[in-house]
Amino acid sequence: MTLASILSTDDLEQAARRRLPPSVYGYVSGGSETGSSLRGNRQAFDAWRFVPRFLGDVSRRSQARSLFGTQYAAPFGIAPIGVAGICGFDGDLALARAAAAAQVPFVLSGASTTPMERVLEQAPASWFQAYVPSNRELIGALLQRAERAGVRVLVVTVDVPIASTREVELRNGFSLPLRLTPRLVAGGLARPRWLAQTFLRTLLCQGIPRFENFSAARGNRIITAAPGDHRAGRAALSWDDMAWVRDRWRGRLVIKGLLHPEDAGRAQAIGADGIIVSNHGGRQLDGAQAPLDALPAIAAAAPRLSIMIDSGFRRGTDILKALALGADFVFIGRPAMYGLAVGGQSGVAHVLALLKREIDVDLALLGCADVAGLDRRYLVRPGPPSEFRTHSGDCSCTCSTPAI
Repeated sequence: MTLASILSTDDLEQAARRRLPPSVYGYVSGGSETGSSLRGNRQAFDAWRFVPRFLGDVSRRSQARSLFGTQYAAPFGIAPIGVAGICGFDGDLALARAAAAAQVPFVLSGASTTPMERVLEQAPASWFQAYVPSNRELIGALLQRAERAGVRVLVVTVDVPIASTREVELRNGFSLPLRLTPRLVAGGLARPRWLAQTFLRTLLCQGIPRFENFSAARGNRIITAAPGDHRAGRAALSWDDMAWVRDRWRGRLVIKGLLHPEDAGRAQAIGADGIIVSNHGGRQLDGAQAPLDALPAIAAAAPRLSIMIDSGFRRGTDILKALALGADFVFIGRPAMYGLAVGGQSGVAHVLALLKREIDVDLALLGCADVAGLDRRYLVRPGPPSEFRTHSGDCSCTCSTPAI
């Protein structure tokens, strides 16, 4: 299958499933426990329907969006994705380069295997996402390293106080740090292209990858569990720690993983610049609220913040719904990994181009020439006929008729 024949991110997922060992595909695609959050993220989009407007001249359309003083070519970017190199050779750099070429943001994961310095050298506008412990000495050293590397936007993920139970990974013999289980080895041997182009190429060119960006110091190899792991202690993090980070970080600060309006208000109160509404792609608390459902109340609770969102985004229409509900920006994760698995940097670029094209077409069909004009007037949440009622343009309810 060629990239030109891939018409959607769903097509790309199926291609990636055929390309990746089952254990690696399960790591990328799976959620926690029963997968309730994972399914709920997609179901949240189906609960909203568009109300298009016509005869408004949409011959010229714009999806450009400004965020933290930077103008981007589209209202979405690539979310932080741990161990991206497991899907494609030099995965972190492939993602960063594709995002830079498409003029969209890329967030380097703290669980990455490419030093942030190398990524920032080749893609200077990249953001960095940190998993910080409660040890402020370790946090401070990591902040200093990030500042020296040229990071301008720091994303602190707070929804992983401890690791969740991911049964799909356990059944497939996958874990981080990696253990060469019989199931893992057999799956790799069954995918000779991945074995040669990703696994063996990485070993020959770079050796066994390391967790490069968890702390200020170089981390252990991905097959080695570190005693006294510096990632431990996240369960003790508090808002006082976030305020401490805010006081010491001179760049933009984004807090990722919030779902409650009161938490968004706390982020605003400590001086954060933005938040990412997220349930970690359904990979942490099973049964957690879908970020799209949490979005309107959060946007109302923190009007001074840049409101971003991830988890479950697959189509241009998904992105437009989030923007209409109050998001300033959207981040995608799994589709970028599928693109990486199928075509390396070119595969990631294909994903970004697909979504840009979908957004352009969808804007025209919706009757909105610019993403800046999207709001709740373009959406309706269907319900039983007895619930039908009109409401005003500033109504924040979820009733069934469009605002008039």
